[in-house]
Amino acid sequence: MFKLLRQPSIDPADLLTSQLYDEVAFYNAFLKDLSNCMNEAIIESPFLTNRRVVMLLPTLQKLKSRHVRVVINTRDPNEHDNYLRSEATQAMATLQHAGIHVIFTESHHRKLAILDRSILWEGSLNILSQNDSREMMRRVESTKLAWQMVHFTKLDALMN
Repeated sequence: MFKLLRQPSIDPADLLTSQLYDEVAFYNAFLKDLSNCMNEAIIESPFLTNRRVVMLLPTLQKLKSRHVRVVINTRDPNEHDNYLRSEATQAMATLQHAGIHVIFTESHHRKLAILDRSILWEGSLNILSQNDSREMMRRVESTKLAWQMVHFTKLDALMN
C-alpha cells in the first residue's frame, strides 16, 4: 500500500533543534531567512494571492538583483475556481514580471521552502497566500534534511 523510500542517514539532532512558528510569527522569521539567502530560494505554495505576493515581492526582487535563483512551485491557475484563478493568475504575472521562475505541479498541495539547500521550512501554511487561518511551520537548519526534501519531491527535475 505505501512505498517506503530509502532515505540518507539523518542526524536526529537536526529535528530536535527545529523551531515551530505560527501564522503570526512565521513571516518575520521567514523574511529574515529569505533576506540572507545567497544562492537559491525554492518556495512551494499551492495557492497565490496578490496580498502575499506583494508583501514578499521586495525581498524576492532584492534576491534577484543579487543573482539568487528564485523558484516558485504552485498549481496551474486553471485548477482553481473563478476567484482564486483570477487571483493566482495576477499574482503569477507579478512574479514572472519580476523575473521569478514559476513552475506548476498538478494537484499541488505541499507547503514548504528550501533556502540555499540548508534551511527547510515545512508545515501547513501557504506561504504565498496565507490570510486568515491557523497554521504552523517548522524551521530546520540542516543541509541533509533540505537535500532530502529536494530529492523526495523531485524538485531538481521540475526546475530544469
